[in-house]
Amino acid sequence: MNAMNREIPVPDVTVDGTGLLCVPLLLRLRKEIDGAGPGTVVQVIATAPAAPLDLPAWCHRTGHHYLGPVPDGERPAYALRIAALARLTRARAPWHADNSGG
Repeated sequence: MNAMNREIPVPDVTVDGTGLLCVPLLLRLRKEIDGAGPGTVVQVIATAPAAPLDLPAWCHRTGHHYLGPVPDGERPAYALRIAALARLTRARAPWHADNSGG
C-alpha cells in the first residue's frame, strides 16, 4: 500500500449492488442501512459505471462519510461510514430530501 492510500475499516454491513444502476443502487443502499447506527461502516459493491461519482455525491448530500474505493476486491466496491446526523432522503427518490418530518 502506498502513502496515498487510506486503510478502509472492515465493514459492518455489505450492500451488493451488482448490476444496478444509480437510482436502484441508492434505493437498495438506503433500505439496507435503515436503522444502522452512527459509525457503522458499509461496503457497497457497485458495478454501475457512475458509482465512483454517485456514491461520494450521495454521501455529501446526506451527510454520511465517504471513505473511498475498497482495494483488491473481485468486483468494484466502495466504503462509507454512517453519520449520526445524516439527512434523510425520500424512500423512492434517493437524491431528494425527505421533508415529511417522520
